[in-house]
Amino acid sequence: MTLRDVSNKANTLRTATARAVVRVRPETIALINGGAVPKGDPIPVARVAGIQAAKSTGQLIPYCHPVPLDFVGVEFDLQSDRITVTSTVKAIYKTGVEMEALAAASVAALTLYDMLKMVDESMEIVSVSLLSKTGGKSDFAQRFEAPPRAAVLVMSDSVAAGRKKDAAGRLIAERLQEHGVEVAEYCVIPDERSAIEGTVRSYCDDLMLDLVVTTGGTGLGPRDTTPEAMTNIFERDAPGIVEAARTHGQGRTPYAMLSRGRAGIRGKTLIINLPGSTRGAAESLDALFPAVLHALHMIQGEGH
Repeated sequence: MTLRDVSNKANTLRTATARAVVRVRPETIALINGGAVPKGDPIPVARVAGIQAAKSTGQLIPYCHPVPLDFVGVEFDLQSDRITVTSTVKAIYKTGVEMEALAAASVAALTLYDMLKMVDESMEIVSVSLLSKTGGKSDFAQRFEAPPRAAVLVMSDSVAAGRKKDAAGRLIAERLQEHGVEVAEYCVIPDERSAIEGTVRSYCDDLMLDLVVTTGGTGLGPRDTTPEAMTNIFERDAPGIVEAARTHGQGRTPYAMLSRGRAGIRGKTLIINLPGSTRGAAESLDALFPAVLHALHMIQGEGH
């Protein structure tokens, strides 16, 4: 048995709401409201049981990850012939919490059943269902009338000279295509500031692309000049983009802080500098996409 690897995912606020319905006799509802159930009031006991179940889901269900929960709420609605249990779970984490919400609703319903079975032999748990969930990548997917057009620019002396094959640029192109972005240009150039400036300017001013993603030249080496090349290109900075990528990367390697990549806007083109290593580029993409594509809508004046 292998637990699914979610280490590449970024933490986001995850929420889920589930519901369980327990059908009972009207006399049972009267006993609860009158405080006459032999085992005591089942509502607070079932609430605690539901909370405990949500917190223990990773131990109960083999393929569920242990999740650090930030909130678990379990509420009850007593009607004439049924009790509706509604559970809400929240966590800031890499994976969803729908199973935690379902576990909370299910165990709360089972606890009601246990405490009421001696007074209601016809009682039945008639349904357990997920009502909603939020926080996954699908919530941040972007839709465009026409695919955004992008360029992938690789800055590397060794790749440009043919001494090394490009991996990071190809990875970026593949990942952009997976997110519905058309890769209109792919180019490899040496780590020369003038070449970087000229190429990026052409992508923005002549080809008027929506997105330019560069890889390489963001470190501390003497030939790493990509950030400096952006100085005369950017009309507006977008520092939060690369800050998010560095924060995500720092949790996976202590070297992420050494990246000096920048992000900014020229005209209606978003430019993002990613590290030159394949791993660094991949981790940055994990952190930024697809959510960063929302910036393309904003740049076009479409707002949020």
